[in-house]
Amino acid sequence: MKFTIQQSTLMSSVQDVMKAISSRTATPILTGMKIEAKENGIVLTGSDSDISIESYIPAESDDNVNVENIEPGSIVLHARYFPEIIRKLPENNVEFEADENFRVTIRSGKAEFNLNGQNAEEYPQLPIVHTDNSFEMPIALLKQMIKQTSFAVSAMETRPILTGVNISLKDNILNFTATDSHRLASKEIPVEADGLAFSNVVIPGKSINELNKTLDDSEDTVEIYVTNNQILFKTRHLNFLSRLLDGNYPETSRLIPNQVKTVIYAKTKDLISTIDRASLLAREERNNVVKLSTSGQQTLEISSNSPEIGNVTEELTVTAIEGEELKISFSSKYVLDALKAIDVEDVKIDFTGAMRPFIIRPTNEEKILQLILPVRTY
Repeated sequence: MKFTIQQSTLMSSVQDVMKAISSRTATPILTGMKIEAKENGIVLTGSDSDISIESYIPAESDDNVNVENIEPGSIVLHARYFPEIIRKLPENNVEFEADENFRVTIRSGKAEFNLNGQNAEEYPQLPIVHTDNSFEMPIALLKQMIKQTSFAVSAMETRPILTGVNISLKDNILNFTATDSHRLASKEIPVEADGLAFSNVVIPGKSINELNKTLDDSEDTVEIYVTNNQILFKTRHLNFLSRLLDGNYPETSRLIPNQVKTVIYAKTKDLISTIDRASLLAREERNNVVKLSTSGQQTLEISSNSPEIGNVTEELTVTAIEGEELKISFSSKYVLDALKAIDVEDVKIDFTGAMRPFIIRPTNEEKILQLILPVRTY
């Protein structure tokens, strides 16, 4: 096995694949990275059995030569040392060679490294996704959906199904939902899916966040393939495969209140700044509790009180307040997370009383919502 490649090209693929490799795995060979040279390019593979990433470097692309002098073969190298070596090579030109005894030589400039590899035939075969159930969407839109929902997954393993993001597709509407039972984030967009439908597809939070880091903004679209227990995200140069969580995701639509007693229209940036300041004295408290009360048609009072530290009160002029007067307490962290994730200039907050969940939405009717449970203090 042999090939010559540019250090920057190889390093980019190595960094992608490293996201799937863990030092804590029951299968020792999975602590390594599989490198396979084929006549038409190089494939790097990493897996921790939950996530598997394959990165493909074509020998030629867009009239550029990426890999030369290819002699096909494959090997597994320890992922702890190989990336560091590639990162620190003195020149951009890298010669890679492996012999029949799994000894690898890496040359660059006047530096030469010799590493002991392992037989690639011992590396587990990645699951093959047998399905025609696929649809395509822009990468930028997928990354936005992940950012606007995945932060709300549960960090507690007591209900494992809530540690993932639920994905459903019906009538060409794709929906992402995440909840930890104290808050909920949901976003839906139209996609062209030729009538494909599925529900209860729950991707582990860790997987979907790694996917977000791995997807390259420069590529246009991603193909998504769904089976009973796996989901595959496929771009021109990358396959990202994740297992799905077992179990039934709770029916969250019934959590959305269908009546509204108070509505606040406000500038997102102003709300974030004011709640952030109020939370400065609430950080010692377990929930970072901040209180909000309405006054008139345009004024909010946002306050927090920590007996040992002190208290803070600030008035904020908002665009409009409609409906009943309101006093409510909530976790400042949850509200700040939600406002930052929505990422729009103006928001509308619907309240149905001091002890009922409230909903934050963009005023432009974009199909995204953040639901938050209040905290009992009043």
